[in-house]
Amino acid sequence: MAVPTMLAVPKSAFINAGLKLSELIHYQLQPTELINQTVALGQGSLSDTGALVINTGEFSGRSPDDKFIVKDNITSNTVNWNNFNIPIEASYYHQLYAKMMAYLATKEIWVRDCYACADPAYRLNIRVINEHPWNNLFVYNMFLRPEENELENFVPEWQLIQVPGFFANPLVDGTRQHNFAIINFTEKVILIGGTGYTGEMKKGIFSVLNYILPHDKRY
Repeated sequence: MAVPTMLAVPKSAFINAGLKLSELIHYQLQPTELINQTVALGQGSLSDTGALVINTGEFSGRSPDDKFIVKDNITSNTVNWNNFNIPIEASYYHQLYAKMMAYLATKEIWVRDCYACADPAYRLNIRVINEHPWNNLFVYNMFLRPEENELENFVPEWQLIQVPGFFANPLVDGTRQHNFAIINFTEKVILIGGTGYTGEMKKGIFSVLNYILPHDKRY
């Protein structure tokens, strides 16, 4: 396939994500580019109406039993721990984070800066890092898009790193099975691995908002 067009993005923009990146970084691409890349990579096809069709693989929906929140000084006494707010130790998060960064080190990746909440008083700046272009297309459609001038000084509050091709080892990584979604309120990072279902990204950000809006951003 032809090498897709990429915007020049300074690596310094991703230092706080912990990535040691190759040069294959696609930043803030438009839907047509993402669709064309998806088809060229054999990861999707166009229907007779021109819609992009994706097979998300093993998971065609969320896996709530595999969604975790790091239990730490912030969340220990402020989260209602139960069978859907499932705690995980910070050590497992850091272990998985390091493994995911090593996995992504030489990968082609798609990056998007976006935000949730239209009201600036409650807005959450988000940087999303995806393994596939169609994952990034979902982000384009799901979250609010900064204007061109807003991107110049965009500072992400949260990082969302979604890597369908990375699998946890439940025997050593503290997960239930190979797929996982982990929210870390101290690091302000969401890790999603082992699943191509894009709704996990939406739910991750909504979970963050459900915590910080009533807890941190009350007026």
